[in-house]
Amino acid sequence: MPIKFSEVDSLRVVWHGNYVRYFEDGREAFGKQYGLGYLDVYEHGLAVPLIDLQVNFKRILEYGDHAVIETHFIDSPAAKLMFEYKILSAKHGYLACEGKTTQVFMNPTNKELYITMPSFMDEWKQKWGLLP
Repeated sequence: MPIKFSEVDSLRVVWHGNYVRYFEDGREAFGKQYGLGYLDVYEHGLAVPLIDLQVNFKRILEYGDHAVIETHFIDSPAAKLMFEYKILSAKHGYLACEGKTTQVFMNPTNKELYITMPSFMDEWKQKWGLLP
């Protein structure tokens, strides 16, 4: 994805807060590719709020570059979604940032958290060969 002018600071370097949005873009692209979008989860009566975010900056991304976002699902038997990310500079080929996120399954009405993995997620994991 191209680095937009609105994403950089006065030094033409991507503002640090935009990396969190890049992670979100990576999760959304992953969901589209593997049939696990936010609306799919919501249609099962659930929300998946973010409870942990880790960002490790390595090098800068600048205006005029393109960010390559690699998103990897991390399997867990717990009722949560975990992803790892790598954001690469297309122009220079280096790792600019890496990180992790954790989301939990929650009933959006009463805000109760799920203790066990929802059954539709086990079905999704089985479809993609992610169950042990």
